[in-house]
Amino acid sequence: MNNDNKNQYAPNSSASGGAKGKQEYTITVYTENQIGLLNRIAIMFTRRKMNIDSFNTSPTEVDSVHRFNIVVNETEEVVRKLCRQIEKQVEVLKVYFNTNDEIVWQEMALYKVPADVIATKVKVERLLREKGARVVAIRTDYIVFETSGHREEINALTKALEPYGLIEFVRTARIAIINNSKGFHEKLKEFEALQPGEGIISNEFLNQQDKVFSM
Repeated sequence: MNNDNKNQYAPNSSASGGAKGKQEYTITVYTENQIGLLNRIAIMFTRRKMNIDSFNTSPTEVDSVHRFNIVVNETEEVVRKLCRQIEKQVEVLKVYFNTNDEIVWQEMALYKVPADVIATKVKVERLLREKGARVVAIRTDYIVFETSGHREEINALTKALEPYGLIEFVRTARIAIINNSKGFHEKLKEFEALQPGEGIISNEFLNQQDKVFSM
């Protein structure tokens, strides 16, 4: 597989050693923002009895194009076949899957901690400072902190706060950027420069996806 397409449906060769066993993959789906697509993609996972560990959807740098980040723990063969099925959806522009070493990823978490604990326990305050936690809300009876990082880091802080009366904890889904990706906007501009049209509009290049969206 050449360098231009090495992220299409497959991680790079450094991850090939784990191809036969299950491992964590992040599936990135670029799509138009259409009603019903999310449900259709979810059904594909249900039919294969695949558990979704994390699912996030967000806008991209391109107007009208959205990005799904889906985290699963599966074999490369199963994930590859799933990505091919997802890409058959009309609204889907391109699908990639990558191992954790091929992406930059983060999750965010909020922690609600009793205010008196922060005021009296120097150890807790020091712990939150060391983890880069930021205060986002202060009330008379509790304080809410925000932090971001990898799941293991967030879970470790949660466990460390439990003995001090952690009131509430919530974590977001994963957001991720592919290391070797130039970005969708650049690919669209490159293709438009080679084959000028009246403007880049939704669906204009759907019949030439492999040329436009291979990263």
